[in-house]
Amino acid sequence: MMAEDTKSKSFVEPGVLYVVPTPIGNMADVTERARIVLAGVDLIAAEDTRNTGRLLALLGLKKPCVAYHEHNARASGVHILAALKAGKSCALVTDAGTPAVSDPGEQLVADCAREGVRVVPLPGACAAVCALSGAGLLSRRFAFEGFLPDKKGERERYLAGLRGDPHTLVFYIAPHDAQRDLADLYRALGDRRAALCRELTKRNEEILRLPLGELKDCPFTIRGEMALVVEGASPAESWESLSVEAHVALYVGQGMPEMDAIKAVAADRGLPKSEVYARVKIKKDE
Repeated sequence: MMAEDTKSKSFVEPGVLYVVPTPIGNMADVTERARIVLAGVDLIAAEDTRNTGRLLALLGLKKPCVAYHEHNARASGVHILAALKAGKSCALVTDAGTPAVSDPGEQLVADCAREGVRVVPLPGACAAVCALSGAGLLSRRFAFEGFLPDKKGERERYLAGLRGDPHTLVFYIAPHDAQRDLADLYRALGDRRAALCRELTKRNEEILRLPLGELKDCPFTIRGEMALVVEGASPAESWESLSVEAHVALYVGQGMPEMDAIKAVAADRGLPKSEVYARVKIKKDE
C-alpha cells in the first residue's frame, strides 16, 4: 500500500481541487485515473461520506472524508478552501456521476475559481450524457436542464420558457416527482418524442422511447433517479409570428387540452388568461 500511495501522490499536485466522477450504477465504470487521484489526495469532499466510504472500500482505499452537501456547503466550503490554500489536495465527489453538474459541488468549484485555487476536472460517468447517447434523438445540439423547480408557479414559468427551444432537452427526474414532472412536461411541451432512461448501467437498465403523452400514463416501477431526453421544438412550434388564436390552436394540435393551451399561451405572452380565453371564444363564435 505504501508503494501504491507513493505512486498515486506523483499524479496529484498540492493545493488542487480534483473533480472526480464516480459510477452511476456499475462499479466497473470507475476510471483508473479516478482511482489514482482518490488514492493520492489528502482529503475527499463527499456529498455523502457513507456512500463514498463504500466506494473507497471497494477500491481498497482509506482516506479522510469531509461532508459537503447542500445543507452545509457554506461552512464546509470554508474548511475545504482553507485546506487547499494550505497546500492540501482534495477530491470532490458526488453520490453518483460527475460532481458540480446539477449538484451542490458547483458552489465549491465556483468558490475555488473565485479564490484562484486550481480546479482539475476528470472525465467520467455522467447520467445526462449517457442518456443522451442512447436516446435515439438528435444530439448535435442539446440543453441540460437538470431537475425541474419544485414550486408550481416557478415550474410552469420555467417550462413555458422551454416551449420554443429547438435543442434536445435533458432532464433529471427524482422518483417521487416522476408522475408530476412527466404530466407537467406533457402539458407544457405537447406530445413530443422522448426517452426515459432508468437504472442506467445497472442490470435492469431500461430506455423507454415513447411520446410524452404515453410516458406520463406508463405504469412502471420507479427505482432511483431517472434521466429524460425530450426532442426540441420544431420550427413550426415558434409562436412569435402567430395570432393569439393560432397560438392556442398550435398547442391544442400538439395534444394539450384547450384550457391548458389557453393557460400556456397566457404564460408565453404575459397576458391574463381571461383575455386569451375571450379572444378564443370570439374566434369560435365568428
